[in-house]
Amino acid sequence: MSSGKRETSRPQVGSSQTPEQSSVSAGGARIPAIGFGTWKLRGDACAAAVADALAAGYRHIDTAAVYDNEEAVGEGLRRSGVPRERVFVVTKVWPDNIGEGALQRSAEQSLRRLGLADVDLLLIHWPNPRIPLAESIGALNDARSRGLARHIGVSNFGAALLRDACRLSAAPIVADQCEYHPRIDQSETLAACREEGVAFVSYSPLAKRGVLGDAAVVRAAGRHGRTPAQIVLRWHVQQGCVAIPKSADPGRIRENLSVFDFALDADEMAAISAPPAKSQPG
Repeated sequence: MSSGKRETSRPQVGSSQTPEQSSVSAGGARIPAIGFGTWKLRGDACAAAVADALAAGYRHIDTAAVYDNEEAVGEGLRRSGVPRERVFVVTKVWPDNIGEGALQRSAEQSLRRLGLADVDLLLIHWPNPRIPLAESIGALNDARSRGLARHIGVSNFGAALLRDACRLSAAPIVADQCEYHPRIDQSETLAACREEGVAFVSYSPLAKRGVLGDAAVVRAAGRHGRTPAQIVLRWHVQQGCVAIPKSADPGRIRENLSVFDFALDADEMAAISAPPAKSQPG
């Protein structure tokens, strides 16, 4: 546990316009701004999709113990031929296993399934009110100290819980991965991330493609000659967020990465941010 308030700085978005280099920096980590999500991908289809994503230029792959696909993700990494040090690999520990000892064992099991010596980022997948947060954060720090992960973070932590986690952690909490898209209000957690110097990582960034027909998105797509998915992913990037869209379609995999050579103006950003109805994170 840290003895006092950690010095923090706002996450910084890399200035490069190339997919491999455009990134968000936080707590010593440099996280590629568009990652490849693997939830619900399994077996050879997952391995092929990961290899396709890496061939397309992705350098950030996201998985989790509960996804039951870490072996396939590892196979995709090897199949791609991209050197390990060039890929930012993320996995997560399920909340049943975030106590002292259990978290470290879960991380070790994930590494065996992935076939890796470490991951770039190890996350607590969800908070668990039955396990003291101080215990979970202590175990997460121990996993990092043991060399199981280069960086640590959390997922599905709201603003107050994120601040508590940062206060309790000796090492920087570099990321908070939460559902975020134009139909969900994450303003409080986004503000907390900026205050604490934590990268905000958006999962389900396209609302399972549910926002692609929104009028503001369609208008911007027509104006820029882009697909609606590219517009929404650009909306994430311009907020300084990392986004991790998922697809098994090679065309969409490439499409989702091609968001670094255009920009939305302030009016477009505001219009996309104001759909007919927003929900609160639950």
